[in-house]
Amino acid sequence: MPHLLVAGKLHPAGEALLRELPARGITVDYVTEVSEPSYAPLIHKADALVIRTQPLSAATVALAKRLRVVSRHGVGYDAVDLAALNDRGIALTIVGDVNSVSVAEHAMMQLLAAAKRVLLADRAVRDPGQWGWRNRLEQREISGKNLLIIGYGRTGQRLARMAAGFEMTVRAHDPYLARKGWPEGPVAEAADLDEGLAWADCISIHVPRADKPVLGAREIALMKPGVVLANTARGGVVDEAALAEALASGQVGSAGIDVFDEEPPGSSPLFEQPTAVLSPHIAGLTAECGERMAIASIRNALDYLDGTVDPGLIVNPTFAHA
Repeated sequence: MPHLLVAGKLHPAGEALLRELPARGITVDYVTEVSEPSYAPLIHKADALVIRTQPLSAATVALAKRLRVVSRHGVGYDAVDLAALNDRGIALTIVGDVNSVSVAEHAMMQLLAAAKRVLLADRAVRDPGQWGWRNRLEQREISGKNLLIIGYGRTGQRLARMAAGFEMTVRAHDPYLARKGWPEGPVAEAADLDEGLAWADCISIHVPRADKPVLGAREIALMKPGVVLANTARGGVVDEAALAEALASGQVGSAGIDVFDEEPPGSSPLFEQPTAVLSPHIAGLTAECGERMAIASIRNALDYLDGTVDPGLIVNPTFAHA
């Protein structure tokens, strides 16, 4: 009898699906807390694990004597020790194209909110004596401006279509697609990142976390003064300290940030910047997307166990067969 461990609270539609599984001969442990210590004591009996954003370390993988598949409730997996899974022959799946609409909408919102200074505008209404802020003309338009999208996968391509509605000129930088073949469409490739950064009025980031920030102090210095920046990708993709300094100096005019080096962030230099619009890693957590991710992540785990999972959803295809 297969045993499924679900780590992290799911949308009610996912919880309803879990309640149906015992009738299908599948037992379930469901831990709503999003932390590694909360689920690690249960992993020894799991054949499949559904996991949210909490870490999955090599130490916890070592406890998983029966585990055959880890199904991410999302598309990123930087908190998962992939090498440890590979060493054990454990597959890792992602949910595919279920959150690109939500994340692209959030990125568009960040660009607008940052450019329009929505937090400062809100404060000017609520704080007596601040009404005159409106006459400083700090708001900016994004219509007709240059948008550089760093990472041109599903989310980046959706964002490009949204930006077209604002008559933005869009270019994208994506070395992977450059090697694979640039997709057809109106968006030109910015093959040289440095040139793209100097060209852009607005920048949105959609790449996984790497060994070092994609945008550090050097890259920020190449940008146009007053650039608008959006990050819905991962903490660590942008150097937080360098970005805070650039916001303070005006090199970066405003920024929308949904992801942080440490989550939840106990502190961040961005907290002190009034032109930073911050959100708690929620770009993909709309009600609609939460439902899609919950169902897809459970199905991926079960489909892997019975050998019917879509191979394109397996991160480590060497272990494509259960």
